[in-house]
Amino acid sequence: RGIGEAIAHVLARDGAHVICLDVPPQQADLDRVAGEIGGSTLAIDITANDAGEKIKAAAAAQGGLDIIVHNAGITRDKTLANMKPELWDLVININLSAIERVNDYLLAKEGLNTNGRIVCVSSISGIAGNLGQTNYAVSKAGVIGVVKFTAPTLTNGITINAVAPGFIETQMTAAIPFAIREAGRRMNSMSQGGLPVDVAETIALFAATASTGLNGNVVRVCGQSLLGA
Repeated sequence: RGIGEAIAHVLARDGAHVICLDVPPQQADLDRVAGEIGGSTLAIDITANDAGEKIKAAAAAQGGLDIIVHNAGITRDKTLANMKPELWDLVININLSAIERVNDYLLAKEGLNTNGRIVCVSSISGIAGNLGQTNYAVSKAGVIGVVKFTAPTLTNGITINAVAPGFIETQMTAAIPFAIREAGRRMNSMSQGGLPVDVAETIALFAATASTGLNGNVVRVCGQSLLGA
């Protein structure tokens, strides 16, 4: 759905066999998208300790893993004063810690092919913050930190980069109050919300074999707006 579905379609268009990943309750959506693009599915809990192992095993059937896109993310918005610890932990675990665990496993176990690409989805909220989204903003700022820290340590031609979407018209952002959504559209230099395909095409740039010189970058996909999700 949303950005993830657009990423799958764009990478498949560019010749990749895409393994669509989501939690088991979303198997029907996984099957639909995989059927549309000729891909396969992997229904797992991305926060589980064995997630990296399962991803590596699934990719092995397709000749190994050339590209991994870390797009899993949730919001649980509350002002910091009203933030329950379990909501903080949930967002950090899915949006940030899962990326670290999966990357650590894949890099330690040679789970990425030579010249592999790691692309993470951060957010404008991780750059500029957002009222009522402290947990989300912290998690997405952490994603940028992971990219900056990891980039100089990589070998074998592997790269890591991130995109930071601004206000993108998705199912998740549809839950944002109307006034904020409208502000997001009007603050965009093109006076409209971004589309999932805008993010997907930027990810495709980082995933391309010709992107060897791109490492440790964070590209804003926001129409010059610092309001995002």
